[in-house]
Amino acid sequence: MSIEGERSVPVESRLTNGRPVHVEGGLADGRPVHVEGELANGRPVHVEGRLTDGRSVRVELEGSRIAAVTDVGGASDALILPGLVDLQVNGYGGLDFNAPDLSPGDVSDLVRELWRRGTTTLCPTIITAPEAAILRNLRVIAAAREADPLVRHAIPAVHVEGPYLAAEDGPRGAHDARHLRDPDLAEFARWQEAAGGLVRIVTLAPERPGAAGYIAGLARQGVIASIGHTAATPADIEAAVRAGARLSTHLGNGAHTMIRRHPNHLWAQLAEDRLAATFIADGHHLPADTFTVMLRAKGVGRSLLVSDSVAMAGRAPGDYTTPVGGRVTVRRDGRVTLPGGELLAGSGSSLLECLAWAVTRTEVDLGTAVRLAAANPSRLLGLDRGRVEPGAPADLIVTTPDLSSVLHTFVNGFPVHPS
Repeated sequence: MSIEGERSVPVESRLTNGRPVHVEGGLADGRPVHVEGELANGRPVHVEGRLTDGRSVRVELEGSRIAAVTDVGGASDALILPGLVDLQVNGYGGLDFNAPDLSPGDVSDLVRELWRRGTTTLCPTIITAPEAAILRNLRVIAAAREADPLVRHAIPAVHVEGPYLAAEDGPRGAHDARHLRDPDLAEFARWQEAAGGLVRIVTLAPERPGAAGYIAGLARQGVIASIGHTAATPADIEAAVRAGARLSTHLGNGAHTMIRRHPNHLWAQLAEDRLAATFIADGHHLPADTFTVMLRAKGVGRSLLVSDSVAMAGRAPGDYTTPVGGRVTVRRDGRVTLPGGELLAGSGSSLLECLAWAVTRTEVDLGTAVRLAAANPSRLLGLDRGRVEPGAPADLIVTTPDLSSVLHTFVNGFPVHPS
């Protein structure tokens, strides 16, 4: 887990314009971290630190790829990790992908905020809303990608969560009941037209009329149908999987607070090897023992961490009014709820904070947690990311040994934090 030490992390680089660069950060103990070099094409970037297995290494970046990973003596105890891949991000730091006035600049700002938090790849998540609102924000996200190559790299796909969800309180979660509706492939086609084909994950309740045909239609297009916000029967789950469903969205949440002990849709999804599952490991959505048992049942290879972060994630405790969902409360422990109750309104944590919670509060070791938050979601999307090996894409983060702070972030080989 934590590896203690005092040395700095040297990073040398050149970009194409030959300008010198000097950036400083610091470890938790106050020791400085230096980034020096010239911004041009010549030398590769060198980063020294420790990998998840404790090896002391130098990682060389050349262009957009990792050129070499070499064992060295006496490197910093800062951790070098693959950039995290978050399949479910509603917002962060006051910005919301669902805001009615979302602009391409907002999308870029939100992506850059997440780079500072260790997430280098993300799926903006559009939730239940009138179709016109969904189409508008899909177009804005697509425009932001077109305007900035690094944002395009960071957003390989969009996740639409809803509007085809269970209507009952509990499974519905914080989704607006007024805009829930049955699955419609013609609407999906309009989403894809607006997004330029970016929609790669759709979360829906399989008990909705027409769900099986809709899931089959997504599967034919290579789109991931994910089961979530549901009160489905085991038979509904089986029908969805036969139709092509591949994923369970934040398993253990988006459900009634009291369900039949067995059979129920949770057991059915845990037992189904054709389904991978995402988990929100923020300490609020799942207790440590529940997360541990679900992870054991589903298996590391079929499990993924997501943040499900909302706009109020990263904000100070208090009551807020948001453009999506109205009033929410951010508690001192980071829990985000609807006012006056315990109903969760998304997560207040970054994916790195979820990873750190899993490492410190459960049996999951650092290497496994990084796999759940980087390699596994990358593989689900069909991307070659989430590993620190020669030839891998140069999406990297350097963190303090206790995972509490991100010192440096590289996206597609570019140093983006500090910038």
